[in-house]
Amino acid sequence: MAPVTIDGSHLTLEQVLEVARDSAQTLIAQGALTRTANGRKALEKLMNEEDVIYGVNTGFGALANFRIPNQDLKKLQTNLVRSHAASVGNPLPSDVVRAMMLLRANTLLKGNSGIRPEVVKNIVRLLNKRIHPRVPEKGSVGASGDLSPLSHLALVLIGEGQAEYRGKWISGKNALQASGRIPLELEAKEGLALNNGTQQMAAMGCLCLHDAYELLATFEAALSLSLEALTGWVDAFDQRIQRLRPHPGQHTVAEHVRQLLNGSTMVRSIQHSHSSEGRPQDPYSFRCAPQVMGSSKDAFDFARRILEVEMNSATDNPLVFPADGDCISGGNFHGQPVAMGLDLMGLAISYLANISERRISALLDTSLNNGLPPFLVGGRSKPGVSSGLMAVQYTATSLVAENKLLTHPASSDSIPTSGNFEDFVSMGPGAAHKARAILENSQYVASIELLVAAQGVDLRRAKGLGIGTKRIFHAIRQRVPELAEDRSSHEDIEAIRTVVRDGGIAKIVSQITGS
Repeated sequence: MAPVTIDGSHLTLEQVLEVARDSAQTLIAQGALTRTANGRKALEKLMNEEDVIYGVNTGFGALANFRIPNQDLKKLQTNLVRSHAASVGNPLPSDVVRAMMLLRANTLLKGNSGIRPEVVKNIVRLLNKRIHPRVPEKGSVGASGDLSPLSHLALVLIGEGQAEYRGKWISGKNALQASGRIPLELEAKEGLALNNGTQQMAAMGCLCLHDAYELLATFEAALSLSLEALTGWVDAFDQRIQRLRPHPGQHTVAEHVRQLLNGSTMVRSIQHSHSSEGRPQDPYSFRCAPQVMGSSKDAFDFARRILEVEMNSATDNPLVFPADGDCISGGNFHGQPVAMGLDLMGLAISYLANISERRISALLDTSLNNGLPPFLVGGRSKPGVSSGLMAVQYTATSLVAENKLLTHPASSDSIPTSGNFEDFVSMGPGAAHKARAILENSQYVASIELLVAAQGVDLRRAKGLGIGTKRIFHAIRQRVPELAEDRSSHEDIEAIRTVVRDGGIAKIVSQITGS
């Protein structure tokens, strides 16, 4: 894999994924190092002029009125990192920590943080050596940025805390030795530059968003296979309908479903001779799927724009402007834009699961499933004696009910901190955690719909599948056999979920649709 070069301004979502999950090497653009050095020189010039600069020669937050003597400036920065490393809970996964490290290095390279270039070099060196600081998952309110988790990340740079290396937890000191570095002695402003920012919520958001796009594709696959199991109407996906209400996501979902169903004889259309059989249209969960699922696609695109702006922004405080000779306090660390984007993303993911559960229910219901046996009891089994897939809908219902609780926006809350001086916070990390939980629940719902749809297709003898749905059906049947008689569905759901989580179904959709 080609290395990812960072310069503070051009990082993309795809590059974050390459570094975080595929361990692509990270390089630093020489011009960005020069810019960073110039920012440091500008800050040192201001310090020599005896200016009072927040966080450089003052205390922090509600302690900003305390002037710090020059001999204590280094201790001030080290104490900041130590004291604010107060997160709790399980360590964040290594892919999240890697994304945090990349995003933090990138923002520091904008040259407005007033740090020495070697600070960024050390972060990137740890990243390339696959040394990941131990960052507990909970403890940030998202303003002044992700102070606590970023402080845990910074601890390793000064030879403290813990880090993951080759699958084991080692001390921060030993981690630096493994990287070929000695502990940094933080200079003025550098502790504040390291822990003032939105990189935990942004990192979690980037990874979750990538997985949400894959999940959307998976739900498109499940919808298409469910339409065949139902012998449903494909007319609702006609491009002429979408043109009359041209929301981009609606158009995309409808187009993908048409491509997946291309060549299928298991769905109905006004162009088919048997179009008068049964109901003239399907329930909303099928017929309105482009409109509902397309709105999720549009919400994901909105979240992507927020995150790509954020990952290339200066998000600490105060900020240095070398060309003007100024250092100005502001609020770029505040996570509200990211928090709102992640809350919307979580809600959008939940829509996908909600409408999927309704399709699952329809396929199991003899009043809606166009002649399939109740609960898709198959093979030699008899309804009543056998329950078929009745219980999997309970599981799906449980998951979507939990999602509905989780969709309450974290960003609607604020609890003041720092003696009421930091009096309005974003709660963005909570939005990130919720979005991830909603996504994991929804991966299971997608797996259940694929399981149910495949059973329905089998009961119709799996003849006449579309070019895309045929591949999707076989991908499921390679891992889970048809339900001929009752068995525990737990293993079946987990087997399909593994494929869903790893992007296997989404990959098929991508290959068919070219998207």
